[in-house]
Amino acid sequence: MDHSEVNEAVRKYDDLKRYTYSDYASWDDGNRYELIDGIAHMMSAPSAEHQRISGKLFRKLSDFLDGKQCEVFYAPFDVCLNGKGDDDYTVVQPDLLVVCDEIKIDDKRCNGAPDMVIEIVSPSTSRLDRFKKLNKYQMVGVREYWIVDPEDKGVTVYILENAKYVISAYEGESVIAINVLEGCEVALSDIF
Repeated sequence: MDHSEVNEAVRKYDDLKRYTYSDYASWDDGNRYELIDGIAHMMSAPSAEHQRISGKLFRKLSDFLDGKQCEVFYAPFDVCLNGKGDDDYTVVQPDLLVVCDEIKIDDKRCNGAPDMVIEIVSPSTSRLDRFKKLNKYQMVGVREYWIVDPEDKGVTVYILENAKYVISAYEGESVIAINVLEGCEVALSDIF
């Protein structure tokens, strides 16, 4: 790409309509969207395998958190990452999220960074989950971020240390200790 092509691509990006949570909440076309910096990204329906993995992880987290302060939520559940509510330009629907500060939860959404986010990637979401969301989660202070890859049967874990993610990859018979939930572990053999 030469300099003029880069400038044209930047101009097109800058010309895109930006939306807020208020705009997003008013859409009733039957589709699911996420907003990243005000730009709408349509979400496709999850596969059966995606749902199986999500269900297993939710059960594991829910059982562990029973009677504890933190709560686990599953998609579709809105997260206004910057904590601005109706004026937020970044609204995501992670597959699973753990929130330990009940003040962040209202009747419609989570306002601010969850303590943990889990995204189960598919070919259509991989780029968004691995780059744009990863950067957003790091910027707003999500303390632990998991990318679960059903195709590779692996999990990449990002732990926030000094405002930067430290990365670990797991596959095979690995058991992952959840950093933000002391005493909670997930065996990959239990989810794949």
